[in-house]
Amino acid sequence: MVESTVAGLGYELVDTERSPRGLLRVFIDRVPGDPSGEFITVDDCEKVTRQLQYALEVEGVPYERLEVSSPGLDRPLRKLADYQRFAGHEVDITLKLAFQNRKKYRGVLEAEGDGWRLVFNDGKEDQALNFSLDEVREARLVPVVDFKGRRRNQPAAGDAAPETNAQEDGGQES
Repeated sequence: MVESTVAGLGYELVDTERSPRGLLRVFIDRVPGDPSGEFITVDDCEKVTRQLQYALEVEGVPYERLEVSSPGLDRPLRKLADYQRFAGHEVDITLKLAFQNRKKYRGVLEAEGDGWRLVFNDGKEDQALNFSLDEVREARLVPVVDFKGRRRNQPAAGDAAPETNAQEDGGQES
């Protein structure tokens, strides 16, 4: 019911969590190629929250609090569609069983035939780990934080400052 409500509003359901004391958490994301943008906003969460409140009440689902949010920068990969969507991105993978005495790997996710490959550097050279989704306990995107987007409209260091218009300076020219 939660998934059909979220999908009906044009979002993707990433995950749900039920916690003790009646907390219901719902994590949503934009569907691939959404023209509205790449990131979930507070307005998106509010829209989904309002609709879910009605749907949960109609269905008689018991809960005390409802939280709707984005999955965060370290978005979990749960379904085959998630792996397909984020192929080529850097991910952290935790295996169910250790391989070469390790369960945790970080590298670039690639499709490999019917399975998947993680290309990583072990400190000496690039290596590849082939795996199936059944072997994965948890997979998450590696967060990428880029503050350069804030400076798009500002001149770079060393660029000349924009010229001011005499009209903007009160008509005074020097």
